[in-house]
Amino acid sequence: MPRAIWNGVIVAESDQGTIVEGNYYFPPDSINRQYFKENTTHTTCPWKGVASYYDIEVNGQINRGAAWYYPAPKEAAQHIKGYIAFWKGVTVEP
Repeated sequence: MPRAIWNGVIVAESDQGTIVEGNYYFPPDSINRQYFKENTTHTTCPWKGVASYYDIEVNGQINRGAAWYYPAPKEAAQHIKGYIAFWKGVTVEP
């Protein structure tokens, strides 16, 4: 089952996600919310829309902007609405 790991802790785990542009997007209910803090960063993708970000905090260490999601994606990306993807050293294992 795919899982996202950072700083030795599983921060998300689900086999109900989807792959978009090489990134595995985890369903919103599959993340361990205690590790996620809202981040004020936003970026825009031409076809997905505006992305919001989370910081991940594990064992006192913070990985700023390490997860992103689309709270209100454009029509072409509705299938990933609210789903979370990772980068910045977060390992996603199959």
